[in-house]
Amino acid sequence: MTTVNQAAPSPAAEAPVSTPAGAPADAPAVLAEISGMLRTMLDEYGLDDIEVTMGTRFTEDLELESIDLVALAGSLEARYGRQVNFAEFVAGLDLDEIIDLTVGQLVEYVVRCLRAARER
Repeated sequence: MTTVNQAAPSPAAEAPVSTPAGAPADAPAVLAEISGMLRTMLDEYGLDDIEVTMGTRFTEDLELESIDLVALAGSLEARYGRQVNFAEFVAGLDLDEIIDLTVGQLVEYVVRCLRAARER
């Protein structure tokens, strides 16, 4: 079973805020939701012993491929709506940054998007 280790909160985790859609906008809650999405994907591969933390890397640690990231993008949109655009997020990264992308970087991006949507 995949374990979720919620590391010390980052600056994005200062105060829990909810978006109009009810999605949490604090890092620990977003980490838990994204970990759940990843757990579902990893269970399909029989990888149930991988710990997902803010420092977990998608490529090296989880061994996800581009098609898996496309599936994750779909899960993110289904949960958070169009306010969280994973494709736009990775488009701003160079190849090495994409290869080294961590769950924490995605969590912080999601938190920023949810807070920005709330402020609109």
